Amino acid sequence: MNRIRSCVTPEGRFIYGIHKPHYTVTSMRQETAVTTLGHLPDSQPIENHRNYPAADVQVENSDWIFEIPNPFPFKGVTYIDKEWADASARDYSRIRLPLPKPVSLTGVLAKNGVEPALLAKMPEPVQLALATCSTDPADLMQLAELSCIIEKNGKGEATGLGYQQAPNGVIRPVIHNHLLFEAVANNPHLPDSYKIAMVIRPGAQGGSEIVGEIPRKTGTHVYEYLRRNSYIAGGHYAANMAEDAIRYAIADLTLADMDGLRHLYYQRTYVRIATELGLVLPETETKLTEQTLEDLRHAILTALSQKDLSTTATLWGWNFGFDYAPSKYRLHASHQQVHQQYAMIPDTVEGYSGNLQDPDFTLPAFGCGDMIADVMQRYRGVYGRDFFVDYLAAITNNVRMDERTDLEKSLIVWQDENAMLFVPKAQTSQWELQLITLEGKNELPAGNILECDARTRKSLNTGILKAQQALAAIGARMVTSIEYPKRIGNRGEPGQPLLYAFLPRLPESPGAFSEAQLRFINGHYPEDFAAVLRNKLAELGD
Repeated sequence: MNRIRSCVTPEGRFIYGIHKPHYTVTSMRQETAVTTLGHLPDSQPIENHRNYPAADVQVENSDWIFEIPNPFPFKGVTYIDKEWADASARDYSRIRLPLPKPVSLTGVLAKNGVEPALLAKMPEPVQLALATCSTDPADLMQLAELSCIIEKNGKGEATGLGYQQAPNGVIRPVIHNHLLFEAVANNPHLPDSYKIAMVIRPGAQGGSEIVGEIPRKTGTHVYEYLRRNSYIAGGHYAANMAEDAIRYAIADLTLADMDGLRHLYYQRTYVRIATELGLVLPETETKLTEQTLEDLRHAILTALSQKDLSTTATLWGWNFGFDYAPSKYRLHASHQQVHQQYAMIPDTVEGYSGNLQDPDFTLPAFGCGDMIADVMQRYRGVYGRDFFVDYLAAITNNVRMDERTDLEKSLIVWQDENAMLFVPKAQTSQWELQLITLEGKNELPAGNILECDARTRKSLNTGILKAQQALAAIGARMVTSIEYPKRIGNRGEPGQPLLYAFLPRLPESPGAFSEAQLRFINGHYPEDFAAVLRNKLAELGD
């Protein structure tokens, strides 16, 4: 069968496989060692007889497993255990994470007549665990002062850090324990004055220049930092919430914040492209108005009809949430506070083989949106149809895999005229969401932020915020968000929409050999997950 490994078909429906296991296992065991595992309260022993079958093992009526090829073949396949998913369909409360319980070592010590100073004598793994898990500011302030030198005013508020000058003249803050410093500084329960002094105030984390800003008079306050020494060559930027707009939780994030964070991304990208095209930039060194931004976008689109770019793709991402294991494994982002990162990617990069000076060839520079374009091209070659026309038809016409008609079947979580937030049929994270731009009445969907008009940009801002809010409402605390953009200009694949993926990290899904093979395991039907998130957004209101 000449098919693409995708759950999307030209008929505009989803397909999948079902494993219905029944098999025989030949017993090749040599010894039987029945032993007592323990006892019931009445002293009846519990033994391990069942681990030593007397004959070959007959496996019948094992759990059915749905195997759903991802719509995009490069993202692998999702497996859904029917028994688990049926349980979640019966009880939506299973699809959530519990809130963390309050933790206070200072309180425990006080109740037992022990001085709080004992915390300083505890092993480092215990301190590190407390730094990430404690909800008591008293614990966290003490840990902060163990990790570095904190300067304080007469009210006990942190005002700054202690610094020292190295023999080579470099001045750096005095940090005794970097891991402890990072862990405690990223705990939402640390008093704001400590957060500001340790990581939020400009300069606290180094000399990265502030090259853009959403001023505080707009109802939010965001800085744009240049990250000079980055693996992303040619300009890597980070938009961070400022010291007077601290956001450590999605519940604190407003649409004004999201508009500000995203505005800096749009603005920086448009200015960079305009500069490469030789266009005259607006006469301002401050935030561009929406109208000025839109005028610049139109000027760029006009210029692109006559000139090609060497930098043809955008890169955008956001890691929300922070955690360290006591074993010193970082479990997610580099910091908790809300921030977004963005850059641009060239069309090609010079290629070398065995030397550092003279390029021998050119290589196409990688952009993740190119993988979407590859799928579209292959799909068109095999079926003679547009992939996203069929994909959106499959989403619109979706039916449940369990054949139940008494439960909701929609995969759509939120939608307006420009964008749609939905649950993919094959989730690569157990709680994955995607956001996609939609076709207008007379035009193709926007494929990158240069093709997004002001209304579409606003829809994307809103959709990203709603995705984060819905996930946070069911307990997600670590979410990676990425953009799959179409190439800018002539290199772009016609009809490719702009796509965002939101990938929560769950406590019992660390990413092991299955995920390394692009095999993703789920315990719910995607339709039930979509229903849960719609309910949560309805509870949150507008």
